[in-house]
Amino acid sequence: MSTLALAFDLGGTELRGALVERSGDVVARVSEATLAGAGSEAVIGQIIALAGRLLKEHPQARVIGIGACAPGPLDPKAGIVIGPPTLAGWHNVPMIDILSRQFGLPVRLENDANAAALGEWRFGAGRGAASMVFVTVSTGIGGGVIADGHIYHGRRGLAAEIGHMTITGEGDRCFCGAVGCFEAVASGTALGRRATRLTSPGDGSLLRRLSKDGDVSARHVVEAARAGDAGARQLVEAEAKWLGIGFTNLLHLYSPEVIVMGGGLANGFDLLAPGIRATVEERAMQAYRDVPIVPAELGDRAGLVGAASLILWEGEPGTALAMVQNEETKAGGKAGSNQSDRA
Repeated sequence: MSTLALAFDLGGTELRGALVERSGDVVARVSEATLAGAGSEAVIGQIIALAGRLLKEHPQARVIGIGACAPGPLDPKAGIVIGPPTLAGWHNVPMIDILSRQFGLPVRLENDANAAALGEWRFGAGRGAASMVFVTVSTGIGGGVIADGHIYHGRRGLAAEIGHMTITGEGDRCFCGAVGCFEAVASGTALGRRATRLTSPGDGSLLRRLSKDGDVSARHVVEAARAGDAGARQLVEAEAKWLGIGFTNLLHLYSPEVIVMGGGLANGFDLLAPGIRATVEERAMQAYRDVPIVPAELGDRAGLVGAASLILWEGEPGTALAMVQNEETKAGGKAGSNQSDRA
């Protein structure tokens, strides 16, 4: 069997594990519901158990390390999960130290959106681009930036919190406490909330029929729009405009070669794309208008293969150079500070 990495994608709802080849192919995969309210020890116990299961089922696997991704904020260089809002009881958890001691293998940690960006850049819709912005639009909005072939981390790995750009002074308050965040107005949650407010239980609307008179979700909006429902199409048009405003900001900030849109709402990309493009054409400066905006290709595999590549492609473009160089420095190697800053 070829050289493999163990990969874990830790989400607030689901924990996924896999054995991944250097090619990005997933050899084996397991998942279970995350014990999100039970604290860090319980969840890390889940990771250890899933790893044991994968290794037991594939005893010939030549595993050279573990790549993991988790919700931010986290510090990938220090290997610490700082305090994700979707995981209760996590506060400065030294995840790399814990897993490396447990398995005796190198461990790398990355923000989940950055890992997904890396996966799409290396194996999916961003292949061949030197720079890329990945935006995941789902319950919230997250993202990752590939700049000159490397993940852009910023201070403590906290860069590219795309969902918390302020793009309006109005609307619902974001979970972070601010008003006008990109996430608060353009996420799948925000779209579902708008649809729920525009309808009411028992009104006979297609949206409420699809939701069985419960709260309407973004998925219901996309489904109704595909069926030709006028109200749903108006909601999609408004959603596309908000996304287009946010994407315009990202074009101006990062000047990528491509923007890749993933997450659950990307299932409606074909419906959203004309409105997104029209808004970019209206708002972006001329030099930015020809940048492609495309749907993601890897689905929920993106984070797993991106995390695995931190191990399998270490030291090559796309990996955390500062982490590699810090280890070399400890061993007596010389690392250029300008390269370290770009990791």
